[in-house]
Amino acid sequence: MTFNQELDEHGAWRRQFALRLKLLGEWLSDHDLMGPGIRERLDQLHAQVKEDRIMVAFVAEFSRGKSELINAMFFAGYGRRIMPASAGRTTMCPTELGYDAEVPPCIRLLPIETRLQPQSLLEWRNAPDKWERVDLDVNDPRQLARAIQKVSEVRRVSQDEARALGFWSDELPDDNPIPGADGLVEVPKWRHALINMAHPLLKQGLVILDTPGLNAIGAEPELTVSLLPQAHAVVFILAADTGVTKSDLTIWRQHLNALGHAPESRLVVLNKIDTMWDELSSPEQVQLQIAAQRTDSAEVLGIPPSQVLAVSAQKGLLAKVNRDEALLQASRLPELEAALGAGLLGQRRSILQAAVANGIEALRADSRRLVHTRHRDILEQIQELEGLRGKNSSTIKQMRLRIEQEQADFDASGARIQAVRSVHLRLLRELFALLSSSHLKKEASAMAKALRQPGIKLGVRRVYDDTFGRLRADLDSARQLIGEIQSMLEGSFRGLNAEYGFSLQAPAAPQLERYMTDLQQVEKSHLQYLSLGNALRLAQPEFGERLSRALMSRLRVIYDAAVNDVELWNKSAASQLDAQLRERRRNFSRRIEAVSRIQQAAGGLDERIRELQAQQAQLQVLDSKLDELTAVLMAAQDGAAPVARVA
Repeated sequence: MTFNQELDEHGAWRRQFALRLKLLGEWLSDHDLMGPGIRERLDQLHAQVKEDRIMVAFVAEFSRGKSELINAMFFAGYGRRIMPASAGRTTMCPTELGYDAEVPPCIRLLPIETRLQPQSLLEWRNAPDKWERVDLDVNDPRQLARAIQKVSEVRRVSQDEARALGFWSDELPDDNPIPGADGLVEVPKWRHALINMAHPLLKQGLVILDTPGLNAIGAEPELTVSLLPQAHAVVFILAADTGVTKSDLTIWRQHLNALGHAPESRLVVLNKIDTMWDELSSPEQVQLQIAAQRTDSAEVLGIPPSQVLAVSAQKGLLAKVNRDEALLQASRLPELEAALGAGLLGQRRSILQAAVANGIEALRADSRRLVHTRHRDILEQIQELEGLRGKNSSTIKQMRLRIEQEQADFDASGARIQAVRSVHLRLLRELFALLSSSHLKKEASAMAKALRQPGIKLGVRRVYDDTFGRLRADLDSARQLIGEIQSMLEGSFRGLNAEYGFSLQAPAAPQLERYMTDLQQVEKSHLQYLSLGNALRLAQPEFGERLSRALMSRLRVIYDAAVNDVELWNKSAASQLDAQLRERRRNFSRRIEAVSRIQQAAGGLDERIRELQAQQAQLQVLDSKLDELTAVLMAAQDGAAPVARVA
């Protein structure tokens, strides 16, 4: 199955799951089971599935055919090239292609001059008025291709301006662009490009990241520190006739090998195998040459040969446009698409399904707990009323007084419950303080200062190691606090369950281990910039400033995600307690109302017992229906499942 077909299936699964989730939410609301905690879980599940994005990053040195490969894989349906791929015209700035239904089809371009300002790329994304916008007509391939050509635009600037923008280094002259006769040099006109279009694959959640060559990658730390680590798959393109060149190896070692991607999510592509199609060589000889180049490239890069695929993007594009099946097979493009589909989407879907499964289980447990609380209260009422059979009015009056006294005692116990909340909130405040943006900024201030200071940064590695040591210690302290809060919740809930007959259960504590892993990944991906080989580049104040901003931006994402997990955990615990307090107060009101009706009318006792028994039967139906609806959601993860009828 090709990548496109796999992505179509993944999109269909997401849409079906979202529909089932919506039906479940409506059913819970209709039956008064939608508490704040349950709503929070539903919203989180919906966001997980709706906002799921699959980013594929294409990385290569100049002239490796990267944009042509993107054209062949994703845009052949337009019958022409969409991404600039002709001679002398190539992607000069990092370019993201995706789809946002709330934004009209357009290309947004961030001027290169924004590098001179302190905001990070993430902050610029939230300032749309600073981007130049060009509207796109997705039904006009010519206009579309012409507009997207803007990503290849350059500016001619003085060497001083190029130096300030990060494209000129007196210490590393080999990396500098060649000056013209007038002394000016070419630099990218744009820092970043965002292309929004309703392409079928992009609508399914695919995001394509097209990166420029080595010089531009090195000049934009945020690309390798923030964007590339977020990619779910990286396709690294080489030229089949040259194999791994020195600059290719630099990109691989400095910018890709340290990202921490799963091995199956990294593919190396030997492009332009058509240059090896030699009429003087037999097809068998050509295949042997390609196989040898695959083996050699894998050995140099230190990966299994199975992760190196050979293709001809140009012939693959031509074959798709002309519907030439023989040429398409000769281009080997379907092999790459199948590898991406099986590896990337299979892995991505497994991760998403595991996260969704955990959410469904928690949702089912919270909802069932509420149903069972109501069932228990009704059973107690039935037993209580059964005990009134044959009793006189004085006994019934005494029962009412006893219920009212129970209610008064319960209301008076609010101080104890509030004490539990107070201890919980105090510990939570300590936890949130450890994970706050202000604390993160304080912990990283020494590192930011060291990166920004001018000149050779001899002690920056020590400061860097110390900073990440403190950040790891903070996450470890947060993990210990979570354990303390969890123990307190479990003990408090046991006490409340024993005293008031509640069925409280502490929700699963957030696991900070994955954020510790993310932190280690960020630390590892930055080490390349602190090496001796980058000492001269790091000595430039502008580069150090950009590196510092990129680092803080990435760390904030990690800390914000951890805070979100803690907030959901807290809301789940608090909403459980609120729901059972609310149900208990309702139960007192129902019991008093039932006794009043019995006092006022003969035969009221039997009538009320029948009403409660009917409610009991309805709750059993609700419980079964809840199991059915959540089972359908769980079953949908292994394939298509019929949408359950909601009643």
